[in-house]
Amino acid sequence: MVDDLPLARPRPHLRTLTLLVGRISTIKLAYWAALTAAEVWTGSQPLPFDERFRASLGLAAATTLLACAWAAWSARATDVRLGALERSLPTVATTFIAASVVATPASLPLLFVEVQRAGQGCARGICHPEAVWYWVAAMAVGTLLIPLVFAFRMRRRT
Repeated sequence: MVDDLPLARPRPHLRTLTLLVGRISTIKLAYWAALTAAEVWTGSQPLPFDERFRASLGLAAATTLLACAWAAWSARATDVRLGALERSLPTVATTFIAASVVATPASLPLLFVEVQRAGQGCARGICHPEAVWYWVAAMAVGTLLIPLVFAFRMRRRT
């Protein structure tokens, strides 16, 4: 008698979840890897902290724009075998859950680099708190902005 239920909703398909989690996870991991590599590179430059930090901000802005563009494109792209993603409450929730699960551990190398940067040139403690705030902002972008772009760009249910 389950077939008589008019409000029964279709169950999510494993292929759709696999596609969704795979796409958002790949974007997030690439985002964190690019930010960490950029920070390691800028730290290797023989420049004062202020100049390196400006370069870091520019590279972070470019990386964020690329990641958001990739998320927007990826949300609309149709996979030959698995189909397309449709926006619904479960897919949006899965996007944010997958992003937060991936964001936390993947951002740790960047946090380690930024904590080290925050103490550069200090006798003791943190004399460049902007380096830690950089990580906080990057964490917010990675956990909220990129998944938000992805979620809004998914096709609406027809």
